[in-house]
Amino acid sequence: MRYLACLAACACAAAATSAAAQSTPLDYRDEFLNHFERSSSKVVQLSDAVPPNLYGWSPGEGVMPVARVYAHIARYNYLYLSESLGIAAPAGVDWQDLESLTDKAAVRAALLASIEHVRDAVRAMDESELARVTTLYGRQVAGWAVLFQLLAHMNEHVGQSVAYARMNGVVPSWSR
Repeated sequence: MRYLACLAACACAAAATSAAAQSTPLDYRDEFLNHFERSSSKVVQLSDAVPPNLYGWSPGEGVMPVARVYAHIARYNYLYLSESLGIAAPAGVDWQDLESLTDKAAVRAALLASIEHVRDAVRAMDESELARVTTLYGRQVAGWAVLFQLLAHMNEHVGQSVAYARMNGVVPSWSR
């Protein structure tokens, strides 16, 4: 009898966990923005510290150069919001072609604008938008999971940018 009671309790716990997975974690927006601010600050600091002549540098053939890494981050900041959450980029922003930018000033402007777009969009999202089920890479996920992926994507390229910078003698300001 105890076995059946334990089995029933486990089934109830699993059902509760599954239902909770669809809702938005408490304080998700604030926590996301806190992490986003730290990560985007690092990307911006690095993009500023790398001299313009190194924006075309790449560690090897077929590997993204510095400019494309920063432009790629900007592009995906727009892409995740647009394609998975239905949040359009501001008028006049052609995010699909951002990775073709090579000039430091243009890349940085695009990066900064994309960061501001994410901030504004996330601040404007209500609880239902964060919890709404959407598609991300062919999977059904809650809206907040898209933001989680956006942050993970940015952090992946923060690491890449740190490696690129250090390979060129540029030391990130936060590690001095």
